[in-house]
Amino acid sequence: MPPKVDQGKCTGCGTCYDVCPADPVVFNEPDTDDDNWKSTVINPDACQECYACVENCPEEAITFED
Repeated sequence: MPPKVDQGKCTGCGTCYDVCPADPVVFNEPDTDDDNWKSTVINPDACQECYACVENCPEEAITFED
């Protein structure tokens, strides 16, 4: 299962993008020009289910659902 991002908790810090080892990336790259930027899963098939995003998200906005 791909990760899910809770848009209500996400602050757009980009940590998930930075720690994701997948190539191509699972998460979109932060947009520093947009104050309302939120992380989204753009390539769920690339997810390696390593949970790095879950473990490193400072807002606990990312989960994996069964």
